[in-house]
Amino acid sequence: MASTVAHPYYPPGIEITGYVANTYDAWTLIAIFVVGCVIIFSITTVAVLKARPQIPRGDLYTILWFVLCGFVHFLFEGYYTLNYTRMGTLTTVFGQLWKEYSLSDSRYLVPDAFVLSMESITAFCWGPLSFLLAYLITADHQLRYPIQGIVSLGQLYGDVLYYATAGFDESVFGRSYSRPERSYFWGYFVFCNAFWIVAPACEIYSLPPPPTPCGVLSLGTVG
Repeated sequence: MASTVAHPYYPPGIEITGYVANTYDAWTLIAIFVVGCVIIFSITTVAVLKARPQIPRGDLYTILWFVLCGFVHFLFEGYYTLNYTRMGTLTTVFGQLWKEYSLSDSRYLVPDAFVLSMESITAFCWGPLSFLLAYLITADHQLRYPIQGIVSLGQLYGDVLYYATAGFDESVFGRSYSRPERSYFWGYFVFCNAFWIVAPACEIYSLPPPPTPCGVLSLGTVG
């Protein structure tokens, strides 16, 4: 049975089963997330420099990005996919982070076919591949390039669809999933997700061009 407990999410009147309010305020949750990112970056930097001391700075930054993606996709978004039917009830740190973010997109607190499908692919495909890619870059393996292209294109495609479906519902049906305060829409929905538009586009742009047929033939005849 749907909960009748009042909640702050939009559109007004949506039913969130078993809703329990957060016990952490927004700034505490944001601080937890930022500290987590700093820890991930710090440990990754130390490990990579120990394994490959002369790694180019650009490769190090790329590794940091994809390790962060691995944790966000596999752990954080994976948490949502495993608990999507009861997100409104959860008071764990991840649960409260999702409820805070959901002030900008309430689809995460009600079963939504697109969000669940998109997040499942992101969590269990792009998450593990992001970790693998970080290893391949550290090892300077040539397979990094196709995997970098696949993961980045998948991230970019999923984020574009994520923006598009929310925009379609608002423009066609007049259904907004974000609270009216600008901080939620522009801060959470637009800004936070824009990282997975800008960074994947940059990663795709940075890929070396594929070898031409003539180049492949000439390589095959060397020696």
